[in-house]
Amino acid sequence: MAIPTTEQSRPDTVGALRASGYTPRPLRDEMRSNLVARMRQGGPLFPGIEGYDDTVIPALQNAILAGQDMILLGERGQAKSRIIRALATLLDAETPVLDGPEIPENPFDPISEQGRQLIAEQGDAAPVRWVGADERYGEKLATPDITIADLIGEVDPIKVAEGRYLSDELTIHYGLVPRTNRGIFCINELPDLAERIQVGLLNIMEERDVQIRGFRVRLPLDILIVASANPEDYTNRGRIITPLKDRYGAQIRTHYPESVETEMAIMRQEAAPLEIEGLRVDVPGYMEEVVAEVTRLARRSPDVSQRSGVSVRASIAGLETLLANAARRALTLGETHVVPRVSDLPHIVPAIQGKMEMETVEDGKDEQILEKMLQGGVATVFNRRFNVVDLEEVVNVFKEGVSVEVGESVASVDYPALLTQVEGLREALEPLQVGEDAADVAAAVEFLLEGLHLNKRLNKDQVGARIQYRG
Repeated sequence: MAIPTTEQSRPDTVGALRASGYTPRPLRDEMRSNLVARMRQGGPLFPGIEGYDDTVIPALQNAILAGQDMILLGERGQAKSRIIRALATLLDAETPVLDGPEIPENPFDPISEQGRQLIAEQGDAAPVRWVGADERYGEKLATPDITIADLIGEVDPIKVAEGRYLSDELTIHYGLVPRTNRGIFCINELPDLAERIQVGLLNIMEERDVQIRGFRVRLPLDILIVASANPEDYTNRGRIITPLKDRYGAQIRTHYPESVETEMAIMRQEAAPLEIEGLRVDVPGYMEEVVAEVTRLARRSPDVSQRSGVSVRASIAGLETLLANAARRALTLGETHVVPRVSDLPHIVPAIQGKMEMETVEDGKDEQILEKMLQGGVATVFNRRFNVVDLEEVVNVFKEGVSVEVGESVASVDYPALLTQVEGLREALEPLQVGEDAADVAAAVEFLLEGLHLNKRLNKDQVGARIQYRG
């Protein structure tokens, strides 16, 4: 039933809630119903999650429609946590619970002793509070030092000191999982959880009861248990015990973006905007594509460990750093228009280096490998946009003895002159749709010249921040 939308009209007691005609739904029915409604409305089911429409999203839909607990399995940086948090958007905007018990309780059918006592003592006058969807979602990063008390609960010595017996359920201080009753609880990196703690979680998923220090409390928790794991963790850091893995109804495999367009869409969505007073920032599409291709090359490189994967965060951090260096260059040269160039690319190495595990352990080899990836990214994007045969007029000018100096220390205003100095250069840049702005011209010229160099049509000499291209 629909929940009252205004605070004044919300029932604040069990009796008023009953009189309003409200009928509580089990959590899985609630999520299924809200998913069906969203599917019928059309549009994206989980906004902000890119590249999974034909793979992961259908598997998620099936698991929710089937009412299954689920585990998301994939390498780092595959949006596992984001997907799980997006499940909370399928919860009702607000839900009534008993006001008082430690556990969020169905006002009409409490499951804890504290909730039952509250109803027995106050009846229809028992207070009700309304909780939002965000309050019904909980998560915990699994670490080896997590205890049963953290997740399940523990006997509270203060309550015992107050005179209660150890056999009294009211002596228990409940952990994170019971406190997420009527909601979604996520455990990130499940294999890191000690096996004895996994057994406790297994008991909750299978028997729906809580066992603390030999004291058993029957708690039919209404909760969806979701977990994430990296395949590498099964052998390197721990494992998921087989009975627990068996209790998850759906194992959903995530993956990295299957196209460069998807990778770029995620970069644009996630990269922190560079906002500096007095500077205007523009990013050419081909430079975004180069950063994305560097990450994609790393995912195929034998020099990079593919067991741990190369996170999309490498692309995001690379784009952020590329813009940062372009802004630093503009500020140094007194420019106001920031457009990243090829000469800015080497500065992204520190940002992406920590996002991948190298197979080699030789000193200095990492930087060489990454430098080749940068060159590979530029060459790949260049060859998508240009046919080297069509650029022979430009190459011939260099063969006649013309040389061009570019680089980080060269101001943007110096680049438009090259369009007349090098015959055919202006026409050659047409596929990049470059206007008259000096910063845009500078970025396009560097990209074209580097592409010709990588295709062995021009020679390149570099001294410090200055780069010379010649025939």
